[in-house]
Amino acid sequence: MSAPVAASAPSIVDRAVKRRRVLDLLDRRGAASIVLRSHTAVAWYLDGARTHVSLAGDPVVAVVVRPDGDELRVFDNEADRLAAEEVGPSLDLAVTRVPWHDVLVPGGAADLDEADAAADLRVARASLLPAELARFRALCREVAEALTDAAAAARPTDAERDVAARLAADLVARGIDPLVTLVAGRSRLAHRHPLPTASPIGDRAMLVVCGRRNGLIANATRWMRWGASPSEADASRRILDVEAAFLAGTWVGATIGEAFAAGIAAYGRAGFDPGEWRRHHQGGAAGYAGRDPRGTPAVTDPVQVDQAFAWNPTAPGAKVEDTMLVGAGGIEVLTVDPRWPTIRVDGRERPIELERG
Repeated sequence: MSAPVAASAPSIVDRAVKRRRVLDLLDRRGAASIVLRSHTAVAWYLDGARTHVSLAGDPVVAVVVRPDGDELRVFDNEADRLAAEEVGPSLDLAVTRVPWHDVLVPGGAADLDEADAAADLRVARASLLPAELARFRALCREVAEALTDAAAAARPTDAERDVAARLAADLVARGIDPLVTLVAGRSRLAHRHPLPTASPIGDRAMLVVCGRRNGLIANATRWMRWGASPSEADASRRILDVEAAFLAGTWVGATIGEAFAAGIAAYGRAGFDPGEWRRHHQGGAAGYAGRDPRGTPAVTDPVQVDQAFAWNPTAPGAKVEDTMLVGAGGIEVLTVDPRWPTIRVDGRERPIELERG
């Protein structure tokens, strides 16, 4: 395990850009204010603040954005910690301390609720800013490293839960919230979302992580095996061709729906059931949500420069997933650990199964 990256302070410069984007949204909608209340929106707007206490709970903080300044509404028992450790430097930020037993944001506090402008807000946060990009690259690299370390330490007799526990512990030690930690051994590879159990991993296993730090979420999947299986290796290789089609369709100016259509059309060409995409979600845009949004044929959000994606094509016994960035010069894979074996597909290094002795 490498040394964890130190906590990153919010950027005043990035915060100013985000505020301008939301004010532009208000101008377009003819509204004077909007309340941001989800983990995704608030962590983005506050430039990486941790908005939770329980990972399963609602945010303990919300923001009302107005042209004359922002109002931070925070439960009183969390206010001192948030001010000292999370919010950092801010622009025109007034703090309203709310008793823990009251409603965090009462009805009528703003002209617009976040839900009223969900698509506009997705577009506003899609293009990542310089400080965000630095944090995201570090997060993605560390998630990839944690997956490598967990796979290298695993043994066929290990229970899925033991592998997941080591993986989650590594993430927490790096300041990363393990939002999703999946492990499937040989007996459970048929499940697309395999929550870890007491079953031994056996001769083949899949590890999946969605890790969050500074509000940003990195997504990645890795496979390992003991012994050879040509048929499984073939399916794992062909799923990379499906992913390549998703990536070829993900270019600045396309819509997410168009990129999705390009990807799912490749299943039949790659030798899979053409309807395989219907059996599991295929990923989509990434960043401050696991998928922001999840790709479907109906999504009209435009692909933007410096937007993150994590496509997730799957088939029986085969799956690939990495977090990537659509940059001005093309697609950059972010969840990379040079220790993991790869092959070159469509000009990119893509992960293959780690073969263990």
